[in-house]
Amino acid sequence: MERTNRDRPLEHIQIKPYKKDASYSYTLGAFPTYELILSKPEPVSKILMNSGYTDGDSLRTLCAKHNIPLEINDKLIGRLSDKENCYVAGIFEKYNSELSKDRPHIVLVNPSNMGNLGTILRTIVGFGIYNIAIILPGADIFNPKTIRASMGALFKLKFQLFNSFEEYRKQYYDHDVYTFMINEGRSHSIKDCPKSKLFSLVFGNEATGLDDSFLNVGTSIMIPQTSDVDSLNLTIAVGIGAYVFTQGG
Repeated sequence: MERTNRDRPLEHIQIKPYKKDASYSYTLGAFPTYELILSKPEPVSKILMNSGYTDGDSLRTLCAKHNIPLEINDKLIGRLSDKENCYVAGIFEKYNSELSKDRPHIVLVNPSNMGNLGTILRTIVGFGIYNIAIILPGADIFNPKTIRASMGALFKLKFQLFNSFEEYRKQYYDHDVYTFMINEGRSHSIKDCPKSKLFSLVFGNEATGLDDSFLNVGTSIMIPQTSDVDSLNLTIAVGIGAYVFTQGG
C-alpha cells in the first residue's frame, strides 16, 4: 500500500459499491481518473490501482504532485467495477457547483439515462460549453456510469440541479432561452433562427421531450429531419444544438 501523508476526508471510510445517497463517488478506468486528478484534485480522497497496471509510475508521480494517497487494491477495484479490464479507480467526495452567469448553458429537463447524460457532458465540453443545468427528477450526475460515459468531462464543467425550470430561470434570467421542440407555427429551424451569445439550450426527457408548459417559453427550435424517424436521440440533438450555436451556424 502506498500513501502520501495527507489526510483526506474519506480516508477512513469503508468504500462500498455506489449508492446515490452516499457522500462519495468514484471514477472507473484510467482516463476518467486522470481527468479527475488533473481537473478536480481537491475532493479526491484516494486513488486505487490494480497491481497489474502497466503505467503505475506515471500515476504515482501525478498523485504525489497533488498529495493524493495511492493504494494498490485489486480486490476493492474488482468490487467497484463490473468490467474486468478496470485497473484504476478514483474515490472522491461529491461536491456542489454553480453555473456561470455570463456563459452559455445547456438545460436538461428530467434526463433519465445516465449513459446519455455522460455522453452529453463529454459532447458539450467538446464544443466549448462548460455549464449544464439539470431539472429534477433526473439521472444522477455522480453515478459512476455517468462519469465513465463522460470520460471525465464532468470534472471540467459546472453543473447545478434545480427542482423546476422556473427555479432555474429565476436565477439565470439574463439568458436567451431556446427550447428544442415542435411548436406548431412558431418553431424556427435551427439553421435560420437568430442566435444570441448568452443562450440556454433546453432539451426534454428522452422519451417525452418538453411538455406543453414550454410552448410559450423563449424561442422554439426544431432540427430538420426526414419523416422516416420519429425523433432524434437526445444526445444527438444536444450535439447538433451545441455545435450550431457555438460555431455560428
